[in-house]
Amino acid sequence: MKIKKYELAVLFILMALLAGCGKKDKNENIKAGMEAIAALDYDGALVSFEAAKEAGEEERLLCRGEGLAYMGKTMYKEAAESFEKALSLSNGRVNPMDYDINYYLATAYFKQGELGKAIEVYDAIVGLKEDEEDAYYLRGVIYAKQGKLEEAKADFDRAITLNRTNYDRLIEIYGILAAEGYKEVGQEYLQAAMDAGTKGMTNYEKGRICYYLGDYENARTYLEKARDESGYEAVLFLGKTYETLGDNNYAISVYNTFLESDGPNPQVLNQLGLCKMQTGDYEGALSNFQAAMNIEDNGMMQVLKMNEIIAYERIGEYKNASVLLNNYLKTYPDDEEAKREYIFLQTR
Repeated sequence: MKIKKYELAVLFILMALLAGCGKKDKNENIKAGMEAIAALDYDGALVSFEAAKEAGEEERLLCRGEGLAYMGKTMYKEAAESFEKALSLSNGRVNPMDYDINYYLATAYFKQGELGKAIEVYDAIVGLKEDEEDAYYLRGVIYAKQGKLEEAKADFDRAITLNRTNYDRLIEIYGILAAEGYKEVGQEYLQAAMDAGTKGMTNYEKGRICYYLGDYENARTYLEKARDESGYEAVLFLGKTYETLGDNNYAISVYNTFLESDGPNPQVLNQLGLCKMQTGDYEGALSNFQAAMNIEDNGMMQVLKMNEIIAYERIGEYKNASVLLNNYLKTYPDDEEAKREYIFLQTR
């Protein structure tokens, strides 16, 4: 039988499709490992990466994945070794993955207390890319923790210069400085932003900055205007402003009004729970924390789990709190405050 040209073409397409159906992703184990990391299953991820080694999958991606899994297990020395090996497998041409791995490596050094090594990594990054805002900011964070205020300010100044309208970063800088005992210095950055002119700022941005400056009256004014402009973020800060002003009942009404109109939101439910804790409504707070935990991909499970534990403590259900805290520490073993809390619960 003769086969017409178009029939032959269709046959070849079908053969190609059938061949593709049986073809495996050459990095399928690495992909499985990364999916396990996203699910916080770090041991499962390491099993997948071991399988990737045996299958001869891409070594550099494999080492990067191992580093991330070790980070999740708080095994920072092993994480650093994996990231170092990943960097050693570079082809000599700097690409986005090199920067990505270097940032993770610096974090691994930082987490194990090797601040000098972390600074060296950031030095290398800005040496290759002078406008790398994140590297200046993160190096400034380390300098602040070391008590090297002038060096920290120089890096923060550089980060701000590279992106003057990044008000989130500006507030992060304030938060770091305040945490390290330099609150007034941090507020100087915020005040400078306000003094430079607020025309380009949203009401939400102005409200947040006023909140951290301690100007709660103006914060409330701006944030009330921002309620319909900036969604749950503005609602959170508006509610916290009323909490700070001592009006917890109105803050609760702000949170509830948002939830009734926009539906469940993990951040708002969590803040509502915290506010109720301040009023002594521990049962209500527990209900809010658990409702937030039931929201898929809520992005704040660690915070919610700890708040749930605290709520059980306040209610007096110490056995429940102890069991939950034991499970919490299995997932988040580097939480030193939680470890101290667990010891306390064993005495109750």
